[in-house]
Amino acid sequence: MATAAELCRQANEQYVDEDYQRAVELYTEAIALDGGRDDIYCHRAQARIQLGKYSEAAADCDQAMKLNENNSKAYIKKGTALFQMDEIGKALDVFKEGQKRFESDSVYVGWIKKCEDKLPSPKAETESPKIPQPAPAEKAACASSPSAVRHEWYQTHTHVVVTVLAKNVKKDNLSVDVEDRKLNVLIKEYQGSPVDLNFFLAHTVVPQESQTKLFASKVEIKLKKSEGIQWPKLEGSAEEKESVTPLAAAPIPEGDVPKYPSSSHYTRDWDKLAAEVTKEEKDEKLDGDAGLNQFFQKLYADASDDTKKAMMKSFSESGGTVLSTNWSEVGSKPVEVKPPDGLEYKKWEC
Repeated sequence: MATAAELCRQANEQYVDEDYQRAVELYTEAIALDGGRDDIYCHRAQARIQLGKYSEAAADCDQAMKLNENNSKAYIKKGTALFQMDEIGKALDVFKEGQKRFESDSVYVGWIKKCEDKLPSPKAETESPKIPQPAPAEKAACASSPSAVRHEWYQTHTHVVVTVLAKNVKKDNLSVDVEDRKLNVLIKEYQGSPVDLNFFLAHTVVPQESQTKLFASKVEIKLKKSEGIQWPKLEGSAEEKESVTPLAAAPIPEGDVPKYPSSSHYTRDWDKLAAEVTKEEKDEKLDGDAGLNQFFQKLYADASDDTKKAMMKSFSESGGTVLSTNWSEVGSKPVEVKPPDGLEYKKWEC
């Protein structure tokens, strides 16, 4: 019978593969075996956020806080869930409490600003200015204008997900058109008027692999990235695309550039790439830890299934001290812990 740690590891793999529902199921099984693990509640909360189950995610975070009041991630994830439910005031309170407890975690600063930007200023509330009533002709013009509908976005290594916060949209009333760098979302009628959102994307996507899902509280459009790069923003211009380079891409000597059609399948020397990352870390490249993380994200995004399995297995079994891309080497035996010289390894699960 699988242990809680093993179930949690399997859930993590499902989360990386973006099967969030299966991840939730495995985290739930792990909690049934060991209900005292605050980290598993946090993991399940994150998976539920991805599924749009924000109230359940917030409840998971509350339980994690009961088990460990010093769990910074629980505060961040609960605040995120409340923000997505449009409970901005409550989210702000959670982020401020987290900032008070964990001053070194700079992520709270951005979330607090984001919440404050969405809340009305105290001055605007106290003044309560009178809004002039439009003339009959003006009322007709207002009725024909598109409804104000908010949208949000996030990204994974391989996809960009755009969320349109419109409730109870019917399939027959929705039209989503995706091109290489364009996204158009048309809701023919929403609260008495049409909604027409147009985005000129910062980078290219694969239109034929886009997916649209309807939820009670939103419309979610999942776009497949054409390149394994981190998008700094959702929208851009044609000129910006030409100057963008994939982040943390390893430099390739000019003479070693492979010659192949852009549509061809090809293999990479993963050991060579891993060696280059090690060298970059040793030489302290300017991008620092952020650049290294971006490189590994690209490495994983472009990897074959066996390479991904090798990376997950080696990293998990070695406690984060080994990252192998060779499945034939690590697939048949446990991966040993190899801490850096001068450091002692302390066991940490999941």
